[in-house]
Amino acid sequence: MFSRIAARSRAVRLNQVAKTQTRNLSLHEFRSAQILQNYGIDVPKGGAATTPQQAEDIAKKLGCEDMVIKAQALTGGRGKGHFDNGLKGGVKLISSPTEAKMYAEQMLNHKIFTKQTGPQGKPVTAVYVVEREFVRREAYVAILMDRATQKPIIVASSQGGMDIEGVAAENPDAIHTFPVDIHTGVTDTQAIEVAKALGFSSKATQEAADDIKKLYKVFTDKDATQIEINPLSETTDHRVVAMDAKLGFDDNASFRQEEVWSWRDLTQEDPEEIEAAKHGLNFIKLDGNIGCLVNGAGLAMATMDIIKLYGGEPANFLDCGGGATADAIKKAFELITSEPGVTAIFVNIFGGIVRCDNIAKGLIAVAQNMNLNIPIVARLQGTNLAEAQKLISDSGLKIFSFGDLDEAAQKVCQLSKVVEMAREIDVNVSFELPL
Repeated sequence: MFSRIAARSRAVRLNQVAKTQTRNLSLHEFRSAQILQNYGIDVPKGGAATTPQQAEDIAKKLGCEDMVIKAQALTGGRGKGHFDNGLKGGVKLISSPTEAKMYAEQMLNHKIFTKQTGPQGKPVTAVYVVEREFVRREAYVAILMDRATQKPIIVASSQGGMDIEGVAAENPDAIHTFPVDIHTGVTDTQAIEVAKALGFSSKATQEAADDIKKLYKVFTDKDATQIEINPLSETTDHRVVAMDAKLGFDDNASFRQEEVWSWRDLTQEDPEEIEAAKHGLNFIKLDGNIGCLVNGAGLAMATMDIIKLYGGEPANFLDCGGGATADAIKKAFELITSEPGVTAIFVNIFGGIVRCDNIAKGLIAVAQNMNLNIPIVARLQGTNLAEAQKLISDSGLKIFSFGDLDEAAQKVCQLSKVVEMAREIDVNVSFELPL
């Protein structure tokens, strides 16, 4: 999840890529390893288990004393995480099938908490039991789409097996980037160049170069948005092994990647975001108290920015897309108001594909049926705006209609603070409708 990396400030540009790169569908480590293995890339021997008995059986089949069991949850930092039952660490070295079963019992169907999960944690739906590989060097490699150059880019570092963002910040010269020509792909010369940047011995350089080409084929074949191998290791016998893999995929290509999408684990996603997607809504919870309903991702970002400019805090990102139907608006309001901390709702819609008066009718119907007790500020622009404003004005509901974005944003922030103060002293507030 990196982007433009310049010589002088690679660390800053890595962060810029993270902000521009969208990670759509992500797979568990064992699924990613399966894909890599199908393309001839070496991964540790082992398998995934959803029950303690399966974990024990896999360990028996491996038939070795040096193994690793890893909790499968879509979060980084599992090794330093902790579980809701007190177990510390989601990655454990084990030496017997008995230990595999024991740790599986403590990990499966429990939540793991890491720096990335936040207080809600992530449920562990499987464990991955693999043979432990002994390595002489660990490197990092990723393939991403760089939207600045509109080209794939390979990011490589000889300092793998650790937080790559930390490496970029502390030692940016350790990060190397290689733009890929989409017409020629990764050439033999470029693959060797990347392999040498990984810092492997001469005995492993050619295999590493072959793996770089295979990873790029995975990237293109599977419509990936990200392939991240950390670490890509050289073992003591000079084999190159992908020890851990994170793969992300473009959701616009789901119709081409049915097998990949069949591996989606909905337990790792926010239930409300899943429900929103069913109705064509893009919904992400945030920490503020002003609910946002907007059509268009760019307008949604601008709306959140202007709310913050006037001292408010957005409670969500919610893009209802081009077709803001009455049903979509109803579902959007249900999602927004499901958070008890929301003190006002800001509707900012451009009536292009849909007319403003139809949007107004949907808003009025929803406000009436849901019996909302918080103010709604609606900033509408586009076709039939005058008719929409009259409908809202005549409705008698707590809907404040504006045509100017600044005025609307100031009003919603003002009303939000009024409601918040009223709740603190436990009184009801009534609102005057604009003339």
